[in-house]
Amino acid sequence: MNPIDMLRHKWQEWTGEEETPLDGDTPAWFISFAAHLVILVMLALMFQPRRERDFMVSVNALDSQELEQLPDSFEYSQQLSDDAGTSSIAAASAAMSVAPIEDEISRVAEEMTPDMPTIADPVLSDFATAQTVNENLVVKGAAGASATGAVGAVDQLTEELAASLEERRTLVVWILDQSLSMQPQRQAIVDRLDRIYKDLGVKASGGDAAAKHDAPLLTSVMSFGEKVSFRVEKPTSDLEEIKHAITSIENDPSGKEAVFTAVGMAAKKFQSFRTQAPVRNVMLIIFTDEVGDDEMRMEDALSLCRRHAMPVYVVGTPAPFGRREIEVAYVDPDPKFDQSIQWVPVRQGPESLYPEGVMLAFAGNRHDDLLRLDSGFGPFALTRLCYETGGMFISVHPNRTRSGKSMGPPAPMSARIDHFFDPAIMRNYQPEYVSAKEYEQKLKHNKARAALVQAARMSLVDPMDNPRLEFPKTDEGTFKRNLDDAQKVAAKIGPKLEILYQTLKQGEKDRAKLLEPRWQAGYDLAMGRLMAVKVRTEAYNAMLAQAKGGLKFKKPESDTYVLEPADEISVGSQLEKLAKQAREYLTRVKTQHAGTPWALLAEAELEEPIGWKWGEKESNAKMQARMGANGNNNRPSDKLNKLKKSKPKRPSVKL
Repeated sequence: MNPIDMLRHKWQEWTGEEETPLDGDTPAWFISFAAHLVILVMLALMFQPRRERDFMVSVNALDSQELEQLPDSFEYSQQLSDDAGTSSIAAASAAMSVAPIEDEISRVAEEMTPDMPTIADPVLSDFATAQTVNENLVVKGAAGASATGAVGAVDQLTEELAASLEERRTLVVWILDQSLSMQPQRQAIVDRLDRIYKDLGVKASGGDAAAKHDAPLLTSVMSFGEKVSFRVEKPTSDLEEIKHAITSIENDPSGKEAVFTAVGMAAKKFQSFRTQAPVRNVMLIIFTDEVGDDEMRMEDALSLCRRHAMPVYVVGTPAPFGRREIEVAYVDPDPKFDQSIQWVPVRQGPESLYPEGVMLAFAGNRHDDLLRLDSGFGPFALTRLCYETGGMFISVHPNRTRSGKSMGPPAPMSARIDHFFDPAIMRNYQPEYVSAKEYEQKLKHNKARAALVQAARMSLVDPMDNPRLEFPKTDEGTFKRNLDDAQKVAAKIGPKLEILYQTLKQGEKDRAKLLEPRWQAGYDLAMGRLMAVKVRTEAYNAMLAQAKGGLKFKKPESDTYVLEPADEISVGSQLEKLAKQAREYLTRVKTQHAGTPWALLAEAELEEPIGWKWGEKESNAKMQARMGANGNNNRPSDKLNKLKKSKPKRPSVKL
């Protein structure tokens, strides 16, 4: 009897049944399976890779020794010092973290054991500053540094130059805007160069031709307006030559700035300093007060600078919060023209690739100053250029404060910004410095982001501008006509508010997936403010319709109905529910994002009543109707026509 028959017989005796699992083809299948399994195991053992050497990674705790306590924050003095230092606010504390949220726990770095073999990379060790030559290995720069003036910014850059010189010889390329508004900053650089060279410990070469080109610090000067030109084409250390090159830069009346073209030309011209011995660090330093008119060249310039490890530093103006343009205080330099301040619109924003906030004005021009907020960062394209190359964007504004209202009236040639914010707080609200393709991908992955950007692309929405609040009742016909005319104001903006609301509503389900504070604050503020304006508008319209149905004065002497702002909603449960949601959104922004532009706007919106209520008063309406609206027929005084004629204004100003 073969083994299979024996097993079948044993199974029948044990179970008492005639049929067994071993009937049919089962025995053959089982044997085949077992044989193949044995063969696979043997092959796996034969071809298993041998490890030449084992290693382990360990995490070691820090030694329990007393460390020097560093200050929590650094401040730059507002007073001009003879020594190169810093004259800025929170520049040291404004270095940006790569993560969207700052971690409260300091993570212990992993340390390799001595058994771990060391791998030397001659290419990366040679390019130790800024971005490495491998574009996949990124060293991020700072995006939120700030200063009150050009001198403070130059002194911050002096620290960067000193750090570069400690590593190896350095070439610095000054790239200067030829705009009329930049003339004072160009002069400030010239006035500070002597001190910079002295404090860096670098001796100017004077007339020694050999020393001019072998010095630790070499300098080139470029300028840009509508066109780009090299003012010091062959790098030198001759201080007088450098100063003369800067002072001889003429103003460009075109009002155009080819800044990215200039960066690309500089990177191409001086790439040999990064690839040929003796290798030097190359720093590109830009002074400008606008975004640039050649943003289409930004990606090319960025690629070149990253490839050759050239960090870009920009001393520029802060981008206005969520806006492309901001007014600049212009005073004509020619005394023949009007010397009063003229507000000239200049493009200095926005701080993000696309606007990320719905622009809503406040009714009756209230909180007009809240339309002119500092974003905490520079214009997107220039700041991304700095950030991606390991450089720094330093925003300069003479009225800057750490947090709060601007210091006094705007200085000439400065932007009209009324509120500034603490860089230490704003560091967690950094825009995403990525390409347009990456940005679009992020929008596709979250409907709340996409809805916010789509709503932000729509034009500025003005609420009901000074809606009529008093309605005298002289007769029924006139009273009803006045109510009809007032309702037209609400009807005019109602459809646009509804479109914006429905757009944002599409992203509400993905709101919980937003992890970055900037996106959370942006979406909540947009939704909260839009809901509040929508309720305020629709409740106004509903209250007027209610009045058409019949109102009665509570006091016999009253003759005028007055619509008064109030927090109560008495014209529908749906509007009441929407008002409650608006307050919840706005309160969340105010509490969770304190000290930011979003919180400031949310707080102002919460101060405005959302609903309305009817009041009444006595205004002698019937008597005024008989007398007419204007009872003053006096002719204006001829003295008004004899005022001294003012100086003419320049026909067109391009900054």
